[in-house]
Amino acid sequence: MMREIDNREPVSDSAAGSRSAIPVWVGAVVIIGAFLMAVGGIVALVNPGMMLGPREGITAGVVVYAGYLVARNLAVALFLTIALVLRARGQLSVLVLLAGCIQLFDAALDLKEGRWALVPGVSILGLVLLFAAARVSGFPFWKVGAWRGLRERE
Repeated sequence: MMREIDNREPVSDSAAGSRSAIPVWVGAVVIIGAFLMAVGGIVALVNPGMMLGPREGITAGVVVYAGYLVARNLAVALFLTIALVLRARGQLSVLVLLAGCIQLFDAALDLKEGRWALVPGVSILGLVLLFAAARVSGFPFWKVGAWRGLRERE
């Protein structure tokens, strides 16, 4: 089904926020991603020292940045869950894309700072979230048409 949004050209319902079925594997990835982000936020809230190396002490700056991590992770986890429950494909695809990008940026920082054990898991989660975002939207986000709400013919 096609419909017009504002003054832009018509877009398909999958890009505009259709409430059609979301693939089971995408739902599972979203739930796992939201859960892991929420757990990371809660850990940063309860024990910000876990974000530091073994010989580093907790400072006021660590607590402030742990608070930012809590806010970011809990907000993304909450809205991922809401979009999934409402089957709001358009919003879900953008949120999953955001979550995937966050994970890949986190992996890059882990790599830079020498937290080698975290890099593979965080990278894989980020890539799987990016593939899920492309699947939910119905077309790859790396094509310009995805950002304009238009399907590009391959």
